[in-house]
This record gives sequence, C-alpha cells and structure tokens, in this order.
Amino acid sequence: MFERKNRILLKELVKTDFKLRYQGSVIGYIWSVLKPLMLFAVMYVVFIYFLRFGQDVPHFAVALLLGMVLWNFFTETTNLGMMSIVGRGDLLRKLSFPTQIIVLSVSINAFINLMISFIIVSIFGLINGVDISSYAVVVPLLLIELYAFSLGVAFILATIYVRFRDIGPIWEVFLQIGMYMTPMIYPVTLVLDKSETIAKLLMLNPMAQIIQDMRYLLTSTVNITTWQLIDHKAIVVIPYIIPFLVLIIGIAIFNKNSKKFAEII
Repeated sequence: MFERKNRILLKELVKTDFKLRYQGSVIGYIWSVLKPLMLFAVMYVVFIYFLRFGQDVPHFAVALLLGMVLWNFFTETTNLGMMSIVGRGDLLRKLSFPTQIIVLSVSINAFINLMISFIIVSIFGLINGVDISSYAVVVPLLLIELYAFSLGVAFILATIYVRFRDIGPIWEVFLQIGMYMTPMIYPVTLVLDKSETIAKLLMLNPMAQIIQDMRYLLTSTVNITTWQLIDHKAIVVIPYIIPFLVLIIGIAIFNKNSKKFAEII
C-alpha cells in the first residue's frame, strides 16, 4: 500500500500529465473525444460502407467504435507506459519513491480517456437503439481485466525500454499485427466462415475476448464470445486468466529491475 506522500505524488503526476497532454492545442481536451471519432469515421467508410463488414451483426457500427475505444486504451497504456520511466528520469534521480507510480500515473490517465470515450460510445448506442444485455453489470469486471492486462504489459515494456530503446519500434509492429489479429474491425463470423480452428485461436487472445464480451453485453447478444465458441472449460478460461498472470509477471519483473533505473537512464 502506498504511503500518503506517494499517493499525493501519484495524484499530482496524473494531473500534470493530463494537463500537459493537450497543452498548446486550440481545442485542448476535446481531442480526447475527436481522435477516436475521426478514426471511427475513416474505418466506418472503409470497412462498413464499402467492404460491408458486419452486415450480419446488429449495430456493428457501434460495436466497431466500442472495439476501437478499448483497443486505443490498450495502445495508449502500453506505449506511454513503455516510455514513462525514461521520460521521468530526472524525477527518479532527484526523489526517492516507488517507481511503479510513474507507470501507474500513465495508466490512470489512459483510463480517464477511456471513460470519456465510453460516454461517446453510450451516446451512439442510445441513438442507434442498441440491445444492452441484462448482464451488463459485469462490464466493470471486464474493465478490470483490460486494465490489468494493459498495466502488466506496460510494466514489462517499461523495464525493457530502459535498457533497449529498440523495443519501441518493435512494439509498434506488434500492435499493428495485434490489431488485425483481433476481431475489431471485422466480425468473428468472417473468420468462423473460413476456419473454426483459427477463430477459436483468435478468441484466446485476451483483447479479442474482452472486446467480444463487451460487444455482447453492450451492443448485441449476436456477437460471438469466447465461452460460446469454445466448449472446453479448461481452455475457455485461458484468456480470462492471462491478463492477471501478465500483471503479476510484469510487477515482478519491474520490481526486480527498478532499483537500477536511475543509474541506467
């Protein structure tokens, strides 16, 4: 548990990062809303209007926006978390405090942006009359899973980035590959029609599981989930367990190396 002074430092870092994010821009915080909307507009025209993806899934446009918002949180947390320790090197050399606070502050800022984006998704959903499942009360549990997975990866990347800056461009490539291997801009049924085995393998990816579960609960129950696609109980729990294993491993790796960060940076 963080001491009071460390909680205060975490709060100040979160506030500072949030203020600096859009400092100097004309419309400021509105960019946190406009960025996903602009990307959504492009993907909607390309993948839904022209390529006709998701024609068999009700409210697929809203599902696409929801998937993008969740993926953007993962991207933002891991990218900024990866560079956070190096970026705060001056602070590490001047003060003595748990270095986890730096990565946590980045993840909390990303989560704030996620909540802002969720408001936009909710408005689109209301306009389109989406079918929200009665089990939508479990959405916070999926958000916890998403946060745990993103934070765990961020801790691992931050540790590696201190020593090897090459991990930056490498991770960008992994994110691009991950985005296309996650059924976000296309429905799972598109893969399922070609190969049930590949569809099942894709759904073992925690991000695919989280996005599809969210879509099932918040847009339409037509969206196929991991637990609907995979019958074997021992296998279906894999994507639900991975995020918390990654978090535990990430914290362990980070803590083991954190004492040397100030010397290396």
